[in-house]
Amino acid sequence: MDILEIMQVLPHRYPLLLVDRILEMEPGKRIVGLKNVSINEPYFQGHFPGFPLMPGVYILEALAQVGGILMIKSLGLEIGKYAVVFAGIDDARFKKPVYPGDQLILELEVISLKKSLSKMKGTAKVDNQVVAEAILYASARELAQLKR
Repeated sequence: MDILEIMQVLPHRYPLLLVDRILEMEPGKRIVGLKNVSINEPYFQGHFPGFPLMPGVYILEALAQVGGILMIKSLGLEIGKYAVVFAGIDDARFKKPVYPGDQLILELEVISLKKSLSKMKGTAKVDNQVVAEAILYASARELAQLKR
């Protein structure tokens, strides 16, 4: 999937759309996405001046967005009717820093897949080295349920 297809599936937009491409996908099983990390990302202005590092929460959010694409495609959720929302995280670990210029490879494997609650193992890599990993939980909710 290219960025235009991703934008049809995910509601996120700049500056919070953190997936540039889907490289591989086996619906119901696994997905691999790519995020090009650019010095133009707004968080680099303050994290940290003179020593730019991608914040860990953004790495986790990028993993979650790729996992959301897998959920939507695997469960056949109607685009525009459902939103995939973050439901939890376990065992998050950050092993190496991520810098501007890196290509972040985001891999998720399904542990369980249900509309009410899915569980996936996420791994983020740069140059084939693990930089972060976590167990992610997500839920598909009708947009009408999310509005106040």
